[in-house]
This record gives sequence, C-alpha cells and structure tokens, in this order.
Amino acid sequence: MHAEPTPGLYIVATPIGNLGDLSPRASALLARADVIAVEDSRVTAGLLRHIGVKRPMTPYHDHNAERVRPALISRMAHEIVVLVSDAGTPLISDPGYKLVRDARAAGHAVTTIPGPCAAIAALTLAGLPTDRFFFLGFLPAKAQARAQAIAEVATIRATLVLYESGPRLAATLGALAEGLGEREAAVTREITKKFEECVTGTLATLAERYADAPPKGEIVIVVGPPGEAPPATQADADAALTEALTRLPASKAAGEVARALGLDRKALYARALELKQ
Repeated sequence: MHAEPTPGLYIVATPIGNLGDLSPRASALLARADVIAVEDSRVTAGLLRHIGVKRPMTPYHDHNAERVRPALISRMAHEIVVLVSDAGTPLISDPGYKLVRDARAAGHAVTTIPGPCAAIAALTLAGLPTDRFFFLGFLPAKAQARAQAIAEVATIRATLVLYESGPRLAATLGALAEGLGEREAAVTREITKKFEECVTGTLATLAERYADAPPKGEIVIVVGPPGEAPPATQADADAALTEALTRLPASKAAGEVARALGLDRKALYARALELKQ
C-alpha cells in the first residue's frame, strides 16, 4: 500500500508503445492529478481514456515552458502536478529539467514514478555491453555539426545510445561509421509494439541496409564501445611529455603522462629529464 499523494510535482513515466506497460502506481497518480503537464494533449488524452479517467491538462513543451512554468510551480504548493511526456520517461530527450529544478528550489516535493524508457529498453535488446553506456539523445541534423558531435565521443569507452528518426537514419549511421569505424551496432524500433525489431550488424552494413528503405516508427541506435587501444609507443610518450613539460615540472609531467598512457612513471621521469636537456 502506498500513502496518499500529497501536493508537489510527480514525474510519471508512460508507455513507449504498449499501453499495458503503464504501472499501477503511474495509473493511480494520473487519476489523482489536479493538473497534468503534457507535450501533446491528444496523446495523453488517449492514455487517460485507456485507464478510464479525465483530468485537466496543460501543454508544457520547449515553446511555452518559460511562460507556463511559474504557474505550475505555484500550483504545486497545494495541488498534485503530474509531468508526462508523449511516451517514456520525462526529461529523457524531452523538456522538463527546469521544472524539476524550480520546483525543488521553491521547496516543493518532487517524486518520480519510474517506468518505460526507450534508451534502456534498446540496451536490453542490442546484445552489446551494458556495464557502461553514454546517452547522446538526438545528433545534430547538419552534417558538419553531426560529425563534430560524433568526434567528441569517439574515444569514450562505453556503449553509445542515441535516438533518431526514420528519414535521417541512414545518414546518421553513415556518419557514425565514418567517425567511429567498424563498430558493432543495433537499430531498434517499435519497441513494445507489434512490429518490434532489433537489427544488428556493423555500422557500415546497417547504413547500407537502410539507405534506400528508411523505416517508420521510433528508433534507437545502440553502438558498441571501441576496441582496446593499442599500447602507447615511445613516440607517443615523447610527444605527451614534450607537451606536458611546457606546463609542468618534470616530476608532475611524468605523473600526468603515466596516468594518461598507462606507462611507468619512473621511466617517464627519466625521459622527461632527458627531453628538458
């Protein structure tokens, strides 16, 4: 048994496809809400019909958040305010963190009702390492900005997770292949729905597969981590030491490079003294 909800902000995760995934706790909060902050009232109205209730809704999205947020914060003092996204967990590639931040700053209780999340669901389907993962949201639409964003994460030793739309899928997979190399990856779509699909392969083969056949539905791309980096060479060590010595004394430069390259500190210190001469 759960205690009766008290005034404040409730962040409620909703189904990403299959309405049967709405938790009993989420359903109860939606039924008790004094107001539900929604991305699209038509989408949330369908969910409310599914559980047989009608509740007041107010739009809350990127285009009106600054204007709407103060009134929502005020209502939290004496009402149950629920935040939902169109699908999945609010704040994950959706607006909302400022509402949480301001609610807490105003002294209101903030509670999360966890549930479906497409990024986590895709990780479970992909068959790629899950001990460390990095969520990218949506990559930029323009090619140059997209390539730069990929370059920024190329060396992160973790599985990458990102969202994409059908029309942009092939271009994004191609850009990932160019920027990250022949990594294993998975394209998941329609998770929890009738035509749920998880297609695996290298980034290049997946880009080719979808080049002329962009799929429909919500898409999550999961990319495996990079392979083991080759051991640092003497040239690598010298280059790193030379740069570090412009900023640090020999002992500290050796320590910094030892940590970065996984090399012996004493040997690096001796080499640093040679380079300084």
